[in-house]
Amino acid sequence: MNVSEAVASRRSVRAFTDQPVAPELLRDLLSRAARAPSGGNLQPWRIYALAGAPLAELKEAMRLRLRTKPTPPKPEYLVYPPALTEPYRTQRFAVGEAMYALLGIPRENKIGRLQWIQNNFEFFGAPVGLMCYVDRQMGPPQWSDLGMYLQTLMLLLREQGLDSCAQEAWSLYHDTVGAVLAPPAEWTLFCGMSIGYADRSAPLDRLVTERAPLESFATLRGC
Repeated sequence: MNVSEAVASRRSVRAFTDQPVAPELLRDLLSRAARAPSGGNLQPWRIYALAGAPLAELKEAMRLRLRTKPTPPKPEYLVYPPALTEPYRTQRFAVGEAMYALLGIPRENKIGRLQWIQNNFEFFGAPVGLMCYVDRQMGPPQWSDLGMYLQTLMLLLREQGLDSCAQEAWSLYHDTVGAVLAPPAEWTLFCGMSIGYADRSAPLDRLVTERAPLESFATLRGC
């Protein structure tokens, strides 16, 4: 698979088989992804990768949290701006409606939608869960570096026939994740990620999000 094929086929997969990911392959990809760009070579990403019993421990902690205290604590950062303007609002709304349509959960079934959201905290059945942290002293440029590391990792995963789903939803429950992983106090949880082999029989495997045309976001001068 070349880079163009990996970019075209990378999607946020929300249904995985239980086929395990070989530990040596995962270690290799996590290491090679660190060739991602990094301003000043700070390499600010801090990664936890979980499988087997450690992954089961985190998922069980989240099940207990959602049963007993579902309201998340004060967020350490806002996943989305509080008042999205256009075209961002419509783009976000459209992908949500497309997803729930494939799942057969209408808008009025708010309980059903909330229950589905909790699948985030099961890593959608993936055999590997990843958590990406960053030191609190870092600013927006270093947070951008996190995205470049994670995208590089996701493309390397595709090259090996694996799929992934980056999940900022995990940042909402940073306290529960922190209680299990015990990261240094100066680290902020940016996101989680599901990693594994996509379940091609799942309804959501048909979800392919649209991308805006080049003319809507790029100004070309002399090109």
